[in-house]
Amino acid sequence: QVQLVESGGGLVQPGGSLRLSCAVSGSSFSIYVLAWYRQAPGKQREWVAGITTSDITNYADAVKGRFTISRDNAKNTVYLQMNSLKPEDTAVYFCRAQGMYWGQGTQVTVSS
Repeated sequence: QVQLVESGGGLVQPGGSLRLSCAVSGSSFSIYVLAWYRQAPGKQREWVAGITTSDITNYADAVKGRFTISRDNAKNTVYLQMNSLKPEDTAVYFCRAQGMYWGQGTQVTVSS
């Protein structure tokens, strides 16, 4: 069974940065399409960013130019570098692998 474990969330001031990590178990990491989602209180979960096996990336308009998704196949880990954070980025962030497997989420709070 594939397991995903996110880390790196926390409290940050507006304008600050955080880097989220998601460690993925198993030997098939390099063939997975990976993505980050987020869910704010009272809202539906939304897609944030994705990365293919060829390192092609895509971003939601709300985070384009501020967030960067990357992957390290040697470490079975996908990252989300978040810069210029805004209060509206506050949410639980989840990673997803191959459109099937979810992590448990990590809380990101942007507040002064």
